[in-house]
Amino acid sequence: MLRAGPPSHTLLRLPLLQLLLLLLLLQAVGRGLGRASPGGGPLEDVVIERYHIPRACPREVQMGDFVRYHYNGTFEDGKKFDSSYDRHTLAAIVVGVGRLITGMDRGLMGMCVNERRRLIVPPHLGYGSIGVAGLIPPDATLYFDVVLLDVWNKEDTVQVSTLLRPPHCPRMVQDSDFVRYHYNGTLLDGTAFDTSYSKGGTYDTYVGSGWLIKGMDLGLLGMCPGERRKIIIPPFLAYGEKGYGTVIPSQASLVFHVLLIDVHNPKDTVQLETLELPPGCVRRAVAGDFMRYHYNGSLMDGTLFDSSYSRNHTYNTYVGQGYIIPGMDQGLQGSCIGERRRITIPPHLAYGENGTGDKIPGSAVLIFDVHVIDFHNPADPVEIKTLFRPLETCNETAKLGDFVRYHYNCSLLDGTRLFSSHDYGAPQEATLGAHKVIEGLDTGLQGMCVGERRQVVVPPHLAHGESGARGVPGSAVLLFEVELVSREDGLPTGYLFVWHEDPPANLFEHMDLNKDGEVPAEEFSTFIKAQVSEGKGRLLPGQDPEKTIGDMFQNQDRNQDGKITADELKLKSDEDQERVHEEL
Repeated sequence: MLRAGPPSHTLLRLPLLQLLLLLLLLQAVGRGLGRASPGGGPLEDVVIERYHIPRACPREVQMGDFVRYHYNGTFEDGKKFDSSYDRHTLAAIVVGVGRLITGMDRGLMGMCVNERRRLIVPPHLGYGSIGVAGLIPPDATLYFDVVLLDVWNKEDTVQVSTLLRPPHCPRMVQDSDFVRYHYNGTLLDGTAFDTSYSKGGTYDTYVGSGWLIKGMDLGLLGMCPGERRKIIIPPFLAYGEKGYGTVIPSQASLVFHVLLIDVHNPKDTVQLETLELPPGCVRRAVAGDFMRYHYNGSLMDGTLFDSSYSRNHTYNTYVGQGYIIPGMDQGLQGSCIGERRRITIPPHLAYGENGTGDKIPGSAVLIFDVHVIDFHNPADPVEIKTLFRPLETCNETAKLGDFVRYHYNCSLLDGTRLFSSHDYGAPQEATLGAHKVIEGLDTGLQGMCVGERRQVVVPPHLAHGESGARGVPGSAVLLFEVELVSREDGLPTGYLFVWHEDPPANLFEHMDLNKDGEVPAEEFSTFIKAQVSEGKGRLLPGQDPEKTIGDMFQNQDRNQDGKITADELKLKSDEDQERVHEEL
């Protein structure tokens, strides 16, 4: 539809005032009727009927713009003389520079994409008195039904509109970054040509490295993970004159609605952000420590892929020894017990290009929000901190074999309360070294004064180990606050009763209260109780006296006939001496 021949100069020879009045009259007629006057003279300007105007019109056609449009061209009687639809090819040309007939140049001005217009072009703004041989007769008024599908200018740049920007933006896209994003791609008129959503995965590529069209390289810069953008790309920054296949025509502007899923750079390291740091952090985790922690794991767009909380169980592992992904190995080191930290891990320190399972895609950046519950080292000893010590009255301290009474509160290091002796209304009782309490607490009680208060931290290998116990998680570090209530000297191993002084020279005669040559259980019990009450001896502390005395009687009643004779009665020290001789 090239311009043919010079336009008529008839209008230029009319007086200026007459010309202006005529133009105003013809415009009024054209707006009112939408067609040439059937009985009057020729129309002096293009009549424009805008019979479909889109709601949004971000841009109108101006002189010098490149446009793509469809049209049907007819005469006044409706006979078609030309149609881009019939050729299955859009008209694509620069407006206002003389490449179109003047009527079409004028009729396209101010048009919006997807707008539909009817243009009535008088002969002197079309093909004039010459016409086009065999196609358009001389002095023909032309009617065009036009729909504009695209408009751009060589001065255009990439247009970026932010549709949604997340409140937290840890990182923005830069040149050489690797990005994963979803997109819907359309032409400027809304015709869809491609979408990542139908392919079951994101579009993954490098930015600024020649893998993308130039306009997309520019449009992605500065995006945050989770951000949504509308990116409009002019053809010379997209596929230009060649287009792409059958879906993107020549000289097409492209519109992409983009959702950035994540971004990283192959040079990235683990990023740490402390969310909460408890006071009094005296130790930080190092390689070789065993750690228990809770976590929420998500992708950069916020998609949750795993959580220890959903399993109601901490994740337990060694740090820095290759049991977990390298990024987490690095990210957990240096943390404090009770700390909350965010660990952002690039793919090459996580699951790489392949991802894992159906929840972590390839090349995914992972974000872990971690709460450190506790950690220890298999070589850790019991940690003891004295909270109060009554120095004035501390003459003796608890030692192995002593019978002690103490109050305690037991909790996990994150403050979770487990047990307390106060719940039972009475102190706990134990003989130190008798394996009646966990080894770490046994150690923590030794050396205490009566009235002293301590804080005792017990690592799992000195507590309930990997399996834990009822109410105690596996591999848990335990925190005890203990107060020693009382202490009694214990007895040597294997002894149920000891003398404070030498026993009577003829022990059996003193024990045989009725002098009948036999000591039944009643006489034995009466004698032992008398020695205890007179302070001449003491029973094994922490045991029921009746049971202890009964055990002593059973030990002496060698033939189990219910009575002890002089031949059967032997002190334990004598028995031990005889055993030594037998072994020799």
